[in-house]
Amino acid sequence: MNDLVVSLPAEEPLRDILGEVPGVEFVAWDLETPAPREYFDIVVPPYWGGARCLSALDGVDVKLVQWQSIGYNGVARHLPAGLAFANAATVHETSTAELAVTLALASQRGIPEFVRAGDEGRWDLREFPSLADRRVLLVGYGGVAKAVEARLAGFEVQLTRLARSAREEQNLAGDTVEVRGFEDLHECLADAEVVILAVPLTDGTRGLVDAAALAAMPDDALLVNVARGPVVDTDALVAELQAGRLRAALDVTDPEPLPEDHPLWKCPNTLITPHVGGDSSAMEPRMVALIERQIAHLRAGESPENLIDLS
Repeated sequence: MNDLVVSLPAEEPLRDILGEVPGVEFVAWDLETPAPREYFDIVVPPYWGGARCLSALDGVDVKLVQWQSIGYNGVARHLPAGLAFANAATVHETSTAELAVTLALASQRGIPEFVRAGDEGRWDLREFPSLADRRVLLVGYGGVAKAVEARLAGFEVQLTRLARSAREEQNLAGDTVEVRGFEDLHECLADAEVVILAVPLTDGTRGLVDAAALAAMPDDALLVNVARGPVVDTDALVAELQAGRLRAALDVTDPEPLPEDHPLWKCPNTLITPHVGGDSSAMEPRMVALIERQIAHLRAGESPENLIDLS
């Protein structure tokens, strides 16, 4: 007899990876059609497509909505009131941190320029700055930022951590580290050669990196954004890039998708990837592990992980 009912997206491989779980009935549902059941213990919406699909849960009895992203922009507008909602913390940190460091390394070492030269058959021998010895500022100190810090440990950087509130906190290595507060943003930016944004998009972080913040950064500093596009004032960033004063490596932009004729595409010293930070082969096994843990929590009568207060 099945004691739990879990819906999974039909077009994603989660069902195959999960295999058979005793006592669990898996139901394919993409939230694009009426609910195939009146009750679900867990609903896992599709990874792609945004939060609008959550309106399909209206009138459905659901114990837990398990999101597949860390961010949850727009969820509160579409999720029916009273449903428990969990984000996908622990799923995307590894992949997103990996891309953040990749973007920083590629930009520092001139990889885009070398690729373009290779496409033209040119042996473009020149020197670029290393990541080693750079003053790196991490803006945000949640799961992604801590994963970035762990991956930077071998690169001999000088690291400063910044988050909404100043505090001391343990990093992934178990060390107690200093985290400065947003009130020190401009001071920290002025001293940073590489800035990595890894904050959630909230009312407090929307436009956090505005024209004044960008102006505080030193000449030739690199801005890496694996957070959300609206954390940065796009027009102000374009102005700095077009002037040749700053460099950027962006996995997220505002708007998204970035239109073909958007000036960001043609800005010098700019590397853009299409919001793929969390979307790698590392995602699916970690998402499966989270679903398995949530199933275990519900069976044990425990509170699920990663519950988000959307009020």
